[in-house]
Amino acid sequence: MLRHTFVHVAGIGDRTEQRLWRLGVVDWDCAMGGVPGVVPACCRKSLPAAIEDSKAALERGDACFFGERLAAAYHWRLYRSFSDRTAFLDIETTGLGAGSVVTTIALYDGRSIRTYVRDQNLHEFPADIRQYQLLVTYNGRTFDVPFLEREFAGLRLTQPHVDLRYLLASLGYKGGLKGCEQKLGIPRPQALQDVDGFMAVRLWWAHERGDRRALPALLRYNIEDTVNLRWLMETAYNMAVERLPVPLPVGRVPVAHRPRIDWPFDPGIIQELAGPGPFESHGSIHRRW
Repeated sequence: MLRHTFVHVAGIGDRTEQRLWRLGVVDWDCAMGGVPGVVPACCRKSLPAAIEDSKAALERGDACFFGERLAAAYHWRLYRSFSDRTAFLDIETTGLGAGSVVTTIALYDGRSIRTYVRDQNLHEFPADIRQYQLLVTYNGRTFDVPFLEREFAGLRLTQPHVDLRYLLASLGYKGGLKGCEQKLGIPRPQALQDVDGFMAVRLWWAHERGDRRALPALLRYNIEDTVNLRWLMETAYNMAVERLPVPLPVGRVPVAHRPRIDWPFDPGIIQELAGPGPFESHGSIHRRW
């Protein structure tokens, strides 16, 4: 999809891009042969150089080149070109307030799952995340990324970022991460179906109190959220391509099978913490929108 994109070129917006597509200028190579007069004169002059710069950036694997020039709503178009350098990311915290901190992080790149835990290996995350060219989250623009940049002094997640909350909403799917999963048919283990951000806070505090069952359960929940992001991203990408206002010769991405998660946990801790508890009045629970 990236090679069919023109809205990253200064002066070209949605309408001009769609006019180009309708007139047969469907990708960068076509544009190098000349463009019709629907493109403003200033853009027609600069377009060949912009296309050459785009080809060079794609060749060297520079996703930030496009992230800086594309509005966030178009970052999904980078996925096919950078799928092997994408980090699917989800965090858990002690709440939403100014004093809240990151407790666990799960990172999945389609090959391996990595977890990070406060007071254990959380400090390793900044070096690891810098290896990736594209980020995918759910509600990460307003939650995960600000929390992470506050947690780690000097960390700036400047990679292009697909926030699935907004991409899925544009495709008609709302209701939070688990709501979107349910509508699109992604199953979760029965023991985790009712676990949410509020329960994640309780699990962390149980871990802090010394309950050895709590951290494995929290990490399994964190991992489930993260792994499911890949399936959602690939499904949403294909749906977005299908709904383009002008049909283009853009291939679908294969939707990966959900990996087997070998991460045992004791569901009993979740059942024990499910009732009313001391955290409900603190106003610091973390919610997945």
